[in-house]
Amino acid sequence: MEIIGVTLEELEEIVTDFGEPRYRAQQLMEWIYKKGVADLSAMSNLPIAFQRCLQEAGFSPSVLLVEGAKQATDGTKKYLFRLQDGLDIEGVYIPEERRKTVCFSTQAGCAMGCAFCATGQKGLHRNLTTGEIVDQVLKIGNDRQTRITHAVAMGQGEPLANYDATLKALKLLNADYGLQIAARHLTVSTSGVVPAIYRLAKEETQINLAISLHATNDQLRSELIPLNRTYPLAVLIKASRSYARTTNRRVTLEYIMIEGVNDGEQDLKGLLMLTAGWLCHVNLIPYNSIPDSPYRPSQPRTRRKFLKTLQNHRVAVSIRQERGAEVEAACGQLRRRLNLDEQS
Repeated sequence: MEIIGVTLEELEEIVTDFGEPRYRAQQLMEWIYKKGVADLSAMSNLPIAFQRCLQEAGFSPSVLLVEGAKQATDGTKKYLFRLQDGLDIEGVYIPEERRKTVCFSTQAGCAMGCAFCATGQKGLHRNLTTGEIVDQVLKIGNDRQTRITHAVAMGQGEPLANYDATLKALKLLNADYGLQIAARHLTVSTSGVVPAIYRLAKEETQINLAISLHATNDQLRSELIPLNRTYPLAVLIKASRSYARTTNRRVTLEYIMIEGVNDGEQDLKGLLMLTAGWLCHVNLIPYNSIPDSPYRPSQPRTRRKFLKTLQNHRVAVSIRQERGAEVEAACGQLRRRLNLDEQS
């Protein structure tokens, strides 16, 4: 059973069921989230009898095993985690001067089947628990011996298809008794699960929303992202605009640029139409190659043309600086694979 995936209130109920005072829950939270300790026997201010009771009942402050890691020259580090049922997931640490970001997974595998993404090639195995999501951030922060300032649900899986566990994990990461990551530094990236977008807007949080857009017409987007057949562009953009209005948070539109596929004049015109008149930001992303893919990244001059044109039309836009491609840790490359001969 998980300690790491429960709220303070839930943990208070657990400790009182063992006959312990409620403040033991706060002590446990401090060991796990503030001190990074995942061994019950090392929590010195807990009675030994209580430690044993928790252990015998199967409660654990750690649910993941770090099976391996690879670090790129830019400092980006990809982690392979082993789940208790033997499945593997990945997480990524991205260091920058003023921020330390973890990109975490919400599912083992993915059912979305996006054409440009390696994660979905083997399908969905299962949803992750709240503890399995949170433990990725904890394990990476402890390994790097740094405070994680930003966290992004942009690893393996569709976060909004595992809504409850993902949202609870984000709240734990944000909580005063948790990692205290500011809500405005937490992001959920979705391929477009429209009902969940409306639901998230009602949560009264400051969590950021990112939409995997990648095409400006339904025919192409349905080829790239099969979910578009269920929630086509008009429906998705309506939900995204509603999220921006309700939360007053700028929605990020992620646009992977693929040569000869979505980087032509009509694509640019379509992007201008979809972004007109609302609070959004376009993130132009160089395509990262995966094995057996027919796609290639757009030319740098094409990306610059998109950037300049959008800027000229007063659309907030940037070109993502890709990190970790050499260790297959960049956007679209996560796929439960790590060459353990090259650990660092």
